[in-house]
Amino acid sequence: MTDTVTTNLPTATVVPDDERTNFIPTMLPGVPLISAENYVFDIMSNLCREYAGGFWNYYRTSNGALYMAPAGYGRMRLMCDGNYFDDEMTEDAAGIVATLFAMSHLSFRFKSDALSENYHRLREFAYTHPETELISRAID
Repeated sequence: MTDTVTTNLPTATVVPDDERTNFIPTMLPGVPLISAENYVFDIMSNLCREYAGGFWNYYRTSNGALYMAPAGYGRMRLMCDGNYFDDEMTEDAAGIVATLFAMSHLSFRFKSDALSENYHRLREFAYTHPETELISRAID
């Protein structure tokens, strides 16, 4: 007899191309569109020296979180001056870190309950991510 273990860990799926247009306004509600996307890009530029732009995947998680992550980088070295974090992680984990930083910073400029809720959902998802320790250290 085999024991089966079922987990209810959140999963992330790539947002289809036909839904990308509405993704950023949904992820960062109340933030002007051009500011929102560029803010995440700028944060990644500050965190990762080798980041040079490019395509980003948009993700929706089963717990309702939304985040974006760069594509084509593989592992990325992130450095956070404020907490002395300096380590490598996948582009997926790096995207979660950059998105969490953006949501946190933008929530002080644009008061929005929905933005705050999106931040908390993504942080909750990050705690279940395979690289949760790295993500937690980076955002601490």
